[in-house]
Amino acid sequence: MPKIHLPEPGRPQVLIEPEGEGAILEVEPARIVELFKAHGALLLRGFGADVPQFRAFARQFCATSVFNESPGRQPIDPTHNIHTVDKGTGPFNLHPELSREPWKPDAAFFGCLSAPSRGGATIICDGVELVREMPEEVRRGLEGRRLLYVKPTWPELLRFWLGTPDPSDAQLADPPSWCPYKFRRIEGDVVRYFSRPALHRPMFVDAPAFGNFLLFARFNNQRPDFPLLDDGRPVPEAWLQAIKATGDRLSVPIAWQPGDVLMLDNTRFMHGRTAIIDPGERLIATFFGYLSFAHPDPEEPPDAPWRRGDFYPPLPPPGLG
Repeated sequence: MPKIHLPEPGRPQVLIEPEGEGAILEVEPARIVELFKAHGALLLRGFGADVPQFRAFARQFCATSVFNESPGRQPIDPTHNIHTVDKGTGPFNLHPELSREPWKPDAAFFGCLSAPSRGGATIICDGVELVREMPEEVRRGLEGRRLLYVKPTWPELLRFWLGTPDPSDAQLADPPSWCPYKFRRIEGDVVRYFSRPALHRPMFVDAPAFGNFLLFARFNNQRPDFPLLDDGRPVPEAWLQAIKATGDRLSVPIAWQPGDVLMLDNTRFMHGRTAIIDPGERLIATFFGYLSFAHPDPEEPPDAPWRRGDFYPPLPPPGLG
């Protein structure tokens, strides 16, 4: 039986360690599911997981996966959607993985294949706790509001979702039921868009959470206009600064050890990283998937393609996202 250390102040993740020389695949899956539902963040340490074990562990829980087209990722086991993290060195602000798209994964898995001697910690933050701790005026301002994600299109994307690279206005107005976007023609260009609540309910917690692309867009991409509030205006800068300050205060670093596996509820926890000192030392595997025991977001379309099989969205041309 593994040693299980439940969360405590300053450590929001469950820590699971082997008793003796146990392997990660010997940990009872039902116990993992129970702990994941209750706490949302699990760190399995001391099992010495390699790439095949990391893959098998994640696939125990995920029926399907998604290819993350973010730039800078390198393949590790591309057949099974396992890639590195972004190979840059700068710090990353808090975000749920792929929260800029309507197919935000249920779970994010990270596996440490090579640990940095200094720097390069992954930081995690419970989005439910962030809502509890953010200034009351910001929380009131976000309650009942939605975030609007507006993005460009290109011919292959339109073909993928609408069946044609040059849709008519009637086709734009009536996409297939499984398509997660709405479309609009603006000054001759077709844009896609979707919206989500500014404060949402995670899969397994009946409490509001903050988990979206706002902090990464503003403080990494320097974009105050993506996503927008539901009235088309940017989220006020004072709100963003207050949310960032709260998230920074609540964030906890995971100082990687070789063989670590981190499993996050991507609907509840956000993650980021501290600056990487030596990128040659740090090798982190990633897998982003959809859980076989998920409670899908009720705003997902019926028969969502990412829950039918491993999902590979159309790749944007260079310079467009």
